[in-house]
Amino acid sequence: MAYLKPTWLARKFSSIMAEANVAEKLTVTGRVSGNPRQVAVTSVDVNGVKYLVSTRGESQWVKNVRANPEVTLTVKGKSTVYVAAEVPVQERAPVIAAFRPILGKLVVGRYFAKLPADADHPVFALAPPSP
Repeated sequence: MAYLKPTWLARKFSSIMAEANVAEKLTVTGRVSGNPRQVAVTSVDVNGVKYLVSTRGESQWVKNVRANPEVTLTVKGKSTVYVAAEVPVQERAPVIAAFRPILGKLVVGRYFAKLPADADHPVFALAPPSP
C-alpha cells in the first residue's frame, strides 16, 4: 500500500496541533513499543458513525490501529475510547467524499492527487467498546 511520508515540519506541526488541543488527537498503542502514540487527525461523521481517514495512506498510526484497534480520540480536551474497524475498500467512497471538503482542496487535494484510489486511504469506523 502507498504511503506519503510527512516532512519533518509536517510532523512537528501535527504534534503541536495535537498537544495544543486545537485539532482532534488520536492516541494509539505502538505496535512494537506498546507505548501511547499521538497524532492530529480529523474525523468525519457519516450517517451517525464517526470515521477516521488516512490522507497519507498506510501511515504508522494506521499500522498501529490494525495491531490494536482500541483507540482514544480527544476533541477539545474530552477523550473518548473507541474500537476502530477498518472499512473495506468498496465501502470507502461515501466516507472519503464526506471527508475531503472538511480539510479543503489545499490540504487534502495534494494527497489525493498523489494517491487517487480509495484503496490508498485506509478508513476506520469508530464504535464504543463493548461493555
